[in-house]
Amino acid sequence: MEKKSISVVVVIGAGSIGQAIARRVSAGKHILLADLRQENSNAAAKTLSEAGFDVSTAIVDVSSRESVLALIETATAIGGITGLIHAAGVSPSQASPSTILKVDLYGTALILEEFGKVIQSGGSGVVIASQSGHRLPALTPEQDKALATTPVEQLLSLPLVQPDQVKDSLHAYQLSKRGNSLRVMAEAVKWGKRGARINTISPGIIITPLAKDELSGPRGDGYRRMINLSAVGRAGTPDEVGAVGALLMGQDGAFITGSDFLMDGGVTSAYLYGELAPKAE
Repeated sequence: MEKKSISVVVVIGAGSIGQAIARRVSAGKHILLADLRQENSNAAAKTLSEAGFDVSTAIVDVSSRESVLALIETATAIGGITGLIHAAGVSPSQASPSTILKVDLYGTALILEEFGKVIQSGGSGVVIASQSGHRLPALTPEQDKALATTPVEQLLSLPLVQPDQVKDSLHAYQLSKRGNSLRVMAEAVKWGKRGARINTISPGIIITPLAKDELSGPRGDGYRRMINLSAVGRAGTPDEVGAVGALLMGQDGAFITGSDFLMDGGVTSAYLYGELAPKAE
């Protein structure tokens, strides 16, 4: 097979959700699995290879432009990039506010910008955001636009992400995830000029190793309460996110771009209009 005929799906973040989407959209394509930790990529690559997929691995630090450019060079040496699954990130129990903003906000904007320059016509991508972005109080139109369109290297200089404004990891996470969906909306305009599409999925509590960290961390009781008081009454599975990812990346989703899909079992509904609503002081 000639190199130019190979379609490459780049999966950033070798965890359960990235793998679940990749399984549904990568048959007959080459999967490039990239993670900050080589052992994570190797474990995922073994599983996918044994399931019949053509897989290779790479290391990437999404908060480093040099590292992201090196990943793109690796991918384009294999073939044309037709798919992007960006599922890397850190959670509130795992990192400081500054690290969350650097990885989840800046890193995602960087990925969108650089992959938007090389995505093939007909290509598509999904970014994994979070239900948390939907629980952040409304920002001003000016703040929304700033998160969506500020040049990547100036993002972390915005007033609303400074330490005096972002006082804890959860706030940093919510702001980053809101920023992800806004950024995707703006980037969809640029991706569209290349004939490509990009969307976000905002999952609720999905049982992954990262979610288990949260459930056993300081916010564990709150997470269990969210699950119990949600409309569905349970956590989600990576395969359920995979099904939505497949819709968005495939031909059935060809009219969908610049959109964010909240799939949280009704947690946000309960938070806004049900028993999870914050009590008035």
